[in-house]
Amino acid sequence: MARVAVKELVKRFGRVLAVDHVSFEVRDGEFLVLLGPSGCGKTTTLRLIAGLEKPDAGEIYIGDRLVNDLPPKDRDVAMVFQNYALYPHMRVYENMAFPLKIRGFPRKEIDKRVREVAELLHIQHLLDRYPRQLSGGQQQRVALGRALVRQPQVFLMDEPLSNLDAKLRVYMRAELKRLQRELGITTIYVTHDQAEAMTMADRIAVMNEGKIMQIAEPQELYSKPANVFVAGFVGAPAMNFIEASVNFERSAAVLDTGVWKIPLTEDLSKILSAKGTAGEVILGIRPEHIEVSKQPTPGAYEVEVFVTEPLGAETIIDFKHGDVIMKAKHPEHFEAKPGEKIYIKFRMEYMHIFDKKTGTAIV
Repeated sequence: MARVAVKELVKRFGRVLAVDHVSFEVRDGEFLVLLGPSGCGKTTTLRLIAGLEKPDAGEIYIGDRLVNDLPPKDRDVAMVFQNYALYPHMRVYENMAFPLKIRGFPRKEIDKRVREVAELLHIQHLLDRYPRQLSGGQQQRVALGRALVRQPQVFLMDEPLSNLDAKLRVYMRAELKRLQRELGITTIYVTHDQAEAMTMADRIAVMNEGKIMQIAEPQELYSKPANVFVAGFVGAPAMNFIEASVNFERSAAVLDTGVWKIPLTEDLSKILSAKGTAGEVILGIRPEHIEVSKQPTPGAYEVEVFVTEPLGAETIIDFKHGDVIMKAKHPEHFEAKPGEKIYIKFRMEYMHIFDKKTGTAIV
């Protein structure tokens, strides 16, 4: 196994800066996810590590080796693609054996590795079938098996579950996580699906516009986002944002949203005062941290229901703050008609405040 380190990695395609001075390290045996929207540079970063693209600047280390000038076959990495890339004219056994065959492994060693990996992935009964005779989930296991037989130092995975249906994707998430833990192979996994990232990763690197916005463990990304982008990208439904101004009344901070005046706790007031925060900010609050009721309670605000989204075990309530639609998540079924008045209350301990100019987190 091996660690992976990239330092000040840069990649341009014409005038487009796809990877903008990206640096991070993946520890030996760690599962790191590169998470971000389409076009953010995550797949290009993975392809640079694999050797499928050449960087314009920066360094890539696998183990203690600088691999910038090494071809893909000499980097001791295995890549699993979104489309699986199985050879349609080869049976499963031959697909899995192929990378060993072209490296000149003895026939007995090839057979031993293929059958061991097939048993690990529960596909030993599929070895005589062709890819066209397999389901999407089975094809994905074969693609994993073909990578595993090589016993690489590093796994590189580019959205390998995106072609599966929702139910199978959830199952395969757990299977992939189990497999990676069992084998302890250093893994870099690319996805735009935050549920995949949150459930599978040891750490997540959130990317946007070619840059890394934040690297942290999943729970830290959720509870302590570094900026507005990370806060809005991680979490479902997304975090609510309201523009507000900070005013101090007798040393107590008040957020004025133009519709509500929200008095902050003593602790929050002290933090804002110590950081010299005043003027325009962005208030962030997650839907699950807004309490909803039919009756007024102390500290609650009256709002108008826009629409409800029943999800069985929970209900998403869309309500209006001026011209902005916000969301609250109620942990049970909640009946409310559009236009009906209800009452919402913020859980102050989960409130986030961001600098309006830079987007960085203040609280």
